[in-house]
Amino acid sequence: MKYPKEHLDEIKTRLKVSTVVSKSVSLKKRGKEFVGLSPFKTEKTPSFTVNDEKEFYHCFATSEHGNIFDFVMKTQNLKFGEAVKSLANLAGMRPYTFSKQDEEREKNWQEYCSIYNQYVQFYHDEILKNESLTIARDYLKKRNLSKNEVKNFKIGFVERNSNFYEKLKDEFSEKVLVESGLFYLDEKKNKYVERFRDRIIFPINNISGQPIGLGGRTIQENSYSAKYINSPETPFFKKGSNLYNLDLARRLSNKIDHVYLVEGYMDVVGLSKNGIENVVANLGTSLTDRQILILNQFFEDIIICFDGDESGYKAALRAAENSIKELQPEKQISFLFLPDGEDPDSYANKNGKANFIDFTKQAKISIHQFIFNHYKQQTDNNPSSMAIFEKKLRAIAATIKDDFIKKYVLEFFLEKISSLTPHSNVGKKQFYTKKIKSLQSTQRHFNESKLLSGVEA
Repeated sequence: MKYPKEHLDEIKTRLKVSTVVSKSVSLKKRGKEFVGLSPFKTEKTPSFTVNDEKEFYHCFATSEHGNIFDFVMKTQNLKFGEAVKSLANLAGMRPYTFSKQDEEREKNWQEYCSIYNQYVQFYHDEILKNESLTIARDYLKKRNLSKNEVKNFKIGFVERNSNFYEKLKDEFSEKVLVESGLFYLDEKKNKYVERFRDRIIFPINNISGQPIGLGGRTIQENSYSAKYINSPETPFFKKGSNLYNLDLARRLSNKIDHVYLVEGYMDVVGLSKNGIENVVANLGTSLTDRQILILNQFFEDIIICFDGDESGYKAALRAAENSIKELQPEKQISFLFLPDGEDPDSYANKNGKANFIDFTKQAKISIHQFIFNHYKQQTDNNPSSMAIFEKKLRAIAATIKDDFIKKYVLEFFLEKISSLTPHSNVGKKQFYTKKIKSLQSTQRHFNESKLLSGVEA
């Protein structure tokens, strides 16, 4: 029986080709690719290349070529199913267990994909070709979006009286159409209506570029409609496990080591329009562990850049406390706070790419520094307040999964607290001072230790 496509995509999401290949081949970075000696032939001059962006390896000496599944099958002499199990284990996933429901699930997945492909394409064509949609077109012009951005992100518009359900009901069952999340039953009229009617729609793609959900932005400002809505969770769409624009942004990971994580669809589109394409957005929910783990597969530094207002700051604080647990020695999580009243879209439109990049270099701060600064501002200079302050920081550091990072983040916190309370050290032996490594030196030590043999270590 075939493995479901989403299971294979999940493995590819978690594992770069270079990660898999480097388990058996020594690779060196060369431009956008990695090179090494062929695992298929004895050679002295490297002819084997790996391209994470295109998700393949190629051996010029033997013409062997393929993806991570092909590589494991050919180098370990495994069948496809065995390769899938091996890679799932490497990716930290449970082995896939086939059941009687798998065939039905695969059929539902194919139908789900077909529905979304038809839906997205129809309403994308509408906004490009239907000249009567002046309100929607004027809105996009007001947001400084050209036809190029509309095409690149396959943006569409669903009219108020649209009913694509009628176009699909002869091809798909009522159950499958409802489970797509695109329609719901209007009990007063006793008919199915468009969930995204009268909204600009932004397709949310999986890692392979297949639309699996939608974000919708109303163009009519009113008090009874939410400005943004997302598809409800479905069997094939989980908000906490997906990121808007990841399918495009991940292709840049070979040449760019950082990614901007923003709040909204328009922030992604606005930054991309200004030449900053290494950007993704979470989907209207708090940042999840899963989203951080996905981004860590592709980028070294996640720069969280939310709106420069109170709600944006609160969202950033929640993101910091949720994501610090996933810190790793070779990864960074940083925060970028824009001037009050600005969001990434508006700031980039006003100031351009170069200024945005310069501002990032000057203003971004590490996750541990941001957390310390926030709770320091909440603290009064008295014993009770300082005790609460230290207790909170210790609790946050304790959530970090990596023991190396946990140790040095805690020491960072305690050293900073100590500098605020110099009198607490009076009377202690002056000849002993504990040397505390910075997080940067910890990372260097970690990287160097990986190069040592067992005897040397």
